[in-house]
Amino acid sequence: MSQLEAHTDAGVAMKRAVKLVDCDVHAQATEPMLAKYLSAPARRLLERYGRRTPRVTEWYPRARNAGMRVDAWPDKPGHIWGSDPETMRAQLLDEFEVDYAVLEVLSGQDCYDHPDFAAEWNSAVNEWQAEEWLSFDSRLRGTIAVPHEYPDLAVAEIQRRAADDRFVAVLLPASAAEQLGAPKYWPIYEAATACGRPVAFHTGGYVDHRGAGYPSFYLDYHVGNGIVMQTQLTSMVAGGMFEAIPGLRVILTECGVAWTAALIWSLDAAWELMREDHPRLERRPSEYIREHVWFTTQPIEEPDDPQHLVWAIEQARLGDRLLFATDYPHWDFDSPKQALPRALGDSLRRAILCENALALYGLPRERAVGE
Repeated sequence: MSQLEAHTDAGVAMKRAVKLVDCDVHAQATEPMLAKYLSAPARRLLERYGRRTPRVTEWYPRARNAGMRVDAWPDKPGHIWGSDPETMRAQLLDEFEVDYAVLEVLSGQDCYDHPDFAAEWNSAVNEWQAEEWLSFDSRLRGTIAVPHEYPDLAVAEIQRRAADDRFVAVLLPASAAEQLGAPKYWPIYEAATACGRPVAFHTGGYVDHRGAGYPSFYLDYHVGNGIVMQTQLTSMVAGGMFEAIPGLRVILTECGVAWTAALIWSLDAAWELMREDHPRLERRPSEYIREHVWFTTQPIEEPDDPQHLVWAIEQARLGDRLLFATDYPHWDFDSPKQALPRALGDSLRRAILCENALALYGLPRERAVGE
């Protein structure tokens, strides 16, 4: 058998070493699915007035099929992509022998409703995750959806879920009403840190103006996600967020990785000339990024010469900071069998595929066969 298995005596479950952790898997609930977790007043509000914002996959500009694989839409009444755990298990967990998969439910990112409803909506997202997904398969892990524009309510939701260790991170979008390094959001990051969770910032959100204007084509939007995340990371560093919250761990999700070295070089060089303007920063920007920030691979850059990607990773010193992600069920899903070029080498590939995520999330390094 190719995978490591261990057992001590009859009746003890066989175990195997973890080899693959997928750090960005999308589940998506329909409104009726979440409605049963809402209070009666919230359900009436939803039925009468609906949401203030559309589902993120309906936001212009988008690809066809909501940007999802055609085969990810289950042939079940009332279901959409990402709404059926059985489909996900067959197409992802079982097909690719995924040991752990971290769910990121983007339904909670659209919290521009009034505070009471936003709090209930995100709580419903988390209840749905726990009951319909985390209890469905022990390989699944969740992320805590929070009403990020109302930090006190977000903190309460984090604290409410903290006892459930199946939730391994706190989830926020990559764009919000203010830059994500703004002190407004620090209570959320402090609460996540106090509860031992990293904060995962995922591409998306409803503040889509990108300085030069709104994107006109899906290509603009798709490639521009990495540019948005660079801006947000700069705001986190420049505002002193990592200095103020020393234990904070941040995951930048679905935004590419090759740009990291160039951004670090620029930040360090500019900081040397402008240090008096940033009295909160006691160290070089690169040191904060190195200590506090992780990245997911999908969509990882694919240069014609794979060695160029290796060099980019080495230059940014990201060998122990990259987390593998398929981004299932998106159209540009990265198969674990094809996504990482052989040029990375066996040691770095293993670090990306599982070791870095196991260390970050504190997941067991072995799991029972058949779990």
